[in-house]
Amino acid sequence: MNTLTTAELAAVAARHPHLLQPSFWMRFRFPLIGGATVLYLVFCWWFFAIGQVLGSANWPIAGTYLADWISYEVRPDIEIARDGTMQISYPRYDPLGPNPNPDWLSANRETVTRTIEIPGTTSQTPTQPKSSFSFVAPSNSGTQEEATQARTQTRTEEVVTHAVVAMNSTDRIDISGKAVEVYRGADKLGISLSRNDGVTADRDLPDWATQRQPGEKIVLAFGFSGWAEVRDDVVKVHKRFLGWENFFFDIDSPFFGMSFTKVVGLITVGPRLDPARSNLMLALDNILYNPSWQHLDVWTKLLQTIVMAFVGTLFAMIVAFPLSFIAARNITRNRPVNQLIKRFFDFQRSVDMFIWALFFTRAFGPGPLAGISAIFFTDTGTLGKLYAEALENIDDKQREGVKSVGAQTIAVQRFGVLPQVLPVFASQALYFWESNTRSATIIGAVGAGGIGLKLWEAMRTNADWENVAYMVVLILIVVFIFDGISNALRSRLMGNKH
Repeated sequence: MNTLTTAELAAVAARHPHLLQPSFWMRFRFPLIGGATVLYLVFCWWFFAIGQVLGSANWPIAGTYLADWISYEVRPDIEIARDGTMQISYPRYDPLGPNPNPDWLSANRETVTRTIEIPGTTSQTPTQPKSSFSFVAPSNSGTQEEATQARTQTRTEEVVTHAVVAMNSTDRIDISGKAVEVYRGADKLGISLSRNDGVTADRDLPDWATQRQPGEKIVLAFGFSGWAEVRDDVVKVHKRFLGWENFFFDIDSPFFGMSFTKVVGLITVGPRLDPARSNLMLALDNILYNPSWQHLDVWTKLLQTIVMAFVGTLFAMIVAFPLSFIAARNITRNRPVNQLIKRFFDFQRSVDMFIWALFFTRAFGPGPLAGISAIFFTDTGTLGKLYAEALENIDDKQREGVKSVGAQTIAVQRFGVLPQVLPVFASQALYFWESNTRSATIIGAVGAGGIGLKLWEAMRTNADWENVAYMVVLILIVVFIFDGISNALRSRLMGNKH
């Protein structure tokens, strides 16, 4: 083949210039695509009000929620009486146990004797009627008032006169009756407390302290270390610690507060803590039935989610398999029947699995049956469509070869079609099983059972974010394991050993 010289190309271009000139699209396709992309992004920014959302977002609260996933709080309340004395109290289920005495909260205690006044009370006592039968309706005339005079009582009790809360190595809260001094690094803030004037700072509040209205509480932020509220009658401290509190043994467990080596020693050679069972069984019982973490219930719900995904996918695969042969045009040569089955597949998969879960929850009630039905119904449509498309793309030569030897229709499908599509069918089913493990978690939140419902319950409390993180980690582990199993099986089915 002869090639044109430069002179010949120039002569052709002179006679027919339109042949060698690129089209408008070829010349400007990249600027047009780039401009269209920019316009689309600008439209999305305006339509979804992304700038307004980012501007009004409360990023500190988002950071606090994330910190709650990997930490826990100890919340002592330092209550301040009118005379300036204080009492330190902890919540009922405090992570420190029934007798908290942390080294980061130091207090000066004194025994005082004080006289308190107990106000008088007035009570009504019924009087006995003269007759047990009367035509007159009962009235207040059948009662008489008994009044007790106010009296004084002398009490001797231990009170706190001065308390210091160390939030971290550089920040602390110093409480002396009706005055609070807050040290944030080199910065200092003085706060006075009064039942009449409320909470008053001695200067303008720094950026780590907020107060909505004069006299109201002042909220102090100490970063990851926690935060505190200063009110006129109490200082509420929220000190944060990294980790998950009492993950193995709750405060009511006899193993609470013990080191790992001590627990192992008690389990192996130590005396029985419970005469009815061994220390090993006692420790396992305390771990599984830990009321804060509910390990056994969480693991049971996770297994329920796995079974829900497996059974729903299995039933969908079993039903989609024969229907796909009817939907494939090259297998069943009946166009109305093909279209009917394909439209049925479209109906099943056009509605999201989440919506089907809501429907089946109303039909069957909350529980795994609703989740299995939602997965089965959605995946039957999706797998049926994929299977039918795979059948329509097979090589007809293999099927024609089986037909040429006089095989029956069933044998033609068995030996001429299945060997081509079976690895694809199994690979797609494995992928959907892996994907449905994640989907089962989502639909569980609407009442379909499994760990999704447990996760949603923990999130609704807006306080148990460490429990949310625990369940998310378990879900991630299961997804990673199933992803590896699914990939290995698909590789073998598709003939790829690597």
